Amino acid sequence: MKGFQKRIDKARELINNANFILLGAGAGLSTAAGFDYSGKNFDKYFKDFKQEYGITDMYSGGFYPFETEEGKWAYWSRYVYINRYKSKANKLYQQLYDLIKNKDYFVITTNVDHQFQLAGFDKDKLFYTQGDYGLFQCSVPCHNKTYDNKELIIKMLKSQNIIIDKDGQIELINKENWKTKIDSDLIPKCPVCGRIMEMNLRADDRFVQDDGWFKHAKLYKQFLEKIKNSNVVLIEIGVGYNTPSIIKYPFEQMTYKNETTYMIRINKDYAICPKEIANKTVLFDENVGDIIKKL
Repeated sequence: MKGFQKRIDKARELINNANFILLGAGAGLSTAAGFDYSGKNFDKYFKDFKQEYGITDMYSGGFYPFETEEGKWAYWSRYVYINRYKSKANKLYQQLYDLIKNKDYFVITTNVDHQFQLAGFDKDKLFYTQGDYGLFQCSVPCHNKTYDNKELIIKMLKSQNIIIDKDGQIELINKENWKTKIDSDLIPKCPVCGRIMEMNLRADDRFVQDDGWFKHAKLYKQFLEKIKNSNVVLIEIGVGYNTPSIIKYPFEQMTYKNETTYMIRINKDYAICPKEIANKTVLFDENVGDIIKKL
């Protein structure tokens, strides 16, 4: 990947001349923004789970077969609070917003951490395709509705002897007294059928696409219709191959089919593109923060 400044200049020119910006973001953006699901950050909040269950990072812990709902929700309440409610607006996301805020833009993302809204992006210009850490759904599901979970998540933390300060940060005092189970009466139950609730995250065919999901899917479709045959720049950041049919492949197809559509692909591991669109694509495998700052 030679000629970094030359690629920066080309990307900046494309963005400046674009009538529309479509931003597609995957897990690589959150990683670049410093949201670390392992290492010191994991040990800071989950050392007791590591010792008791052998869990080594937040992500894999989400698939751990807890024997009790009390243990499962103790884990998930910490996970959700740390990644959804404890976080404040992230600098990288704010810089990304500053880069495109004066354009007619839309964002499609597989991330579920709410960072785009915290950074100032218009809610009606966002499509979270894979769910939201801030929502519960029925585990069956018996109906297509989701429920805000912040109030109950905080109660779950308190039942583990975890203290939250006035700024919403977890205080790391008395960690030796933290519990790895919540009180049984805090296990979330569906208000319709009484079954246990689940996180509203796409893991299988039980994922609930509620009215809000369909609203934003429609807004995304309308944006795609609006930008046909227009001067469009697609900015793809940190999108891998777990779900390429959501962002990666559609972005490549749009770049190929539309004469006035160009793509900027930022990806540490997959800074590649089909040869058919190589002359319409600017590739970066450098640090995301450095790229956005330069742009």
